[in-house]
Amino acid sequence: MWQTQVQVDLGAIRDNVRHLRQGTTAEVMAVVKGDAYGHGIVPAARAAIAGGATWLGVATLDEALTLRQAGITTPLLAWLIVPGMPLEQAIAADVDLSVATPAQVDEAVEAARRVHRPARLHLKVDTGLGRGGAAIADWPAVVERVAKAQADGSVEAVGVWSHLARADQPEHPTNADQIQAFRQAVAIAARSGINPRYRHLSNSAAAMALPEAHFDLVRPGIAVYGLNPLTSRPSRKVRVSPDELRPAMTLRARVLLVKRVPAGHGVSYGHAYRTKRATTLAVVPLGYADGIPRAASGSGPLLLNGRRYRIAGRVCMDQFVVDVGDVPVQAGDIVTLFGPGDDGEPTADEWAELLGTINYEIVTRIGQRVPRVYVGEAS
Repeated sequence: MWQTQVQVDLGAIRDNVRHLRQGTTAEVMAVVKGDAYGHGIVPAARAAIAGGATWLGVATLDEALTLRQAGITTPLLAWLIVPGMPLEQAIAADVDLSVATPAQVDEAVEAARRVHRPARLHLKVDTGLGRGGAAIADWPAVVERVAKAQADGSVEAVGVWSHLARADQPEHPTNADQIQAFRQAVAIAARSGINPRYRHLSNSAAAMALPEAHFDLVRPGIAVYGLNPLTSRPSRKVRVSPDELRPAMTLRARVLLVKRVPAGHGVSYGHAYRTKRATTLAVVPLGYADGIPRAASGSGPLLLNGRRYRIAGRVCMDQFVVDVGDVPVQAGDIVTLFGPGDDGEPTADEWAELLGTINYEIVTRIGQRVPRVYVGEAS
């Protein structure tokens, strides 16, 4: 018997990647950072590979080494690396590294010499997002440092890459500006003798709706897990429709306690909710320590015994309350907070819209205290 549960449909992850793969001539890097957006990094990575992903992408070295320790040998890029991290371990484990400054290149070179094998590098340029990557003015210095290190055998320039700021709005002119800036950065690299096998720019939204940004490799993240990255539906034909994606995560819990209370009874901290009449309260053992937003107090939707309800009163650290009126409910009944929507349950998109956030945050914030259970043909 389980108390709380994240059910992950690995068959959905596999099929989502398959759809994304069919929508491009480029290779697919499935992004599995953040514990695969809360779905479980190792099972999700394996399902993505089964769907046709030829690369995996992560943020940190720890994530990369977790995949290698699990026996996954697929090409793998890690891109958030502060000074002093154990690059030797990454290089020895065939983890590709992102670099954006001459200092980062030098650190990779030193680590490569210590393990007597070249570091595989992806050079990142800032084409307009204003976040990671070398500024355009600094780009030639990064390219020159890599070219010198490649000439002496210390590194291999595997990729040049960047990231889009407004791919969720495919028709926004910023996208064309960034694509052009990326092409210019690739040309600068080529003049210094850097002609990498992979040029990559596209995230989920661009992989679905901006084929001109696909180049050699696309890097879908949230779409791998069946959630729509597009904030507007483009007027032109997309390569992969959001309707082709299937959400992989379902969040459920069992009712802990049921009790009758009179009219006017305060519910949860601060008594922000009071019963209007004699009613039944159901206590559910999930709270903000599990990733249920406190902002969902009094509004978070859920499905219980085929009926829709909302959280009554404040979300607590470990539990929340549902006012079910006179409907029969008993301890052990299943509450579904979100899922694919097949049975009328809320979706992560519905939760995101309600809370003024994005579906990414809804799934990634579910904590490790909630066990992951894997289903589907890829499990």
